Amino acid sequence: MRDEQTLSRALLVLRITLGVFLLQWGVEKFVVPQNTVAIWGYFYGLNVSESLGYLFGAVEIALAICLFIGRFKTIAYGAALGLHAISVIVSWRLLLDPWGNSANHLFIAGVPVLGAFIALFLLRHWDRGLARKGV
Repeated sequence: MRDEQTLSRALLVLRITLGVFLLQWGVEKFVVPQNTVAIWGYFYGLNVSESLGYLFGAVEIALAICLFIGRFKTIAYGAALGLHAISVIVSWRLLLDPWGNSANHLFIAGVPVLGAFIALFLLRHWDRGLARKGV
């Protein structure tokens, strides 16, 4: 019983903190839409419109809400993991040269966040969330 409570609390902490992480990035796409255009251009080599940024922002906000309440775990946790994994992968040059630019060292923070997303996804079947069991 105690282990089950500890696991439940740990998963709640992961869901809330990772949800806040995704929520911040989702809201940013509405508050500072030009950042999305610049980031996609620099890291992905893609020219995207602010409108597409709004769509991605809405998706990130929806995923954050799913994390907060523990719903659609396989899809939502997997999508959040996938989105963040891509972000870490495209910043590989900055990860390999953390002191090459004064901001580069900040990208290493994405690595433990990726680990947290992986852990949440792997433990999703034990996560009760606020949802019905088995959702």
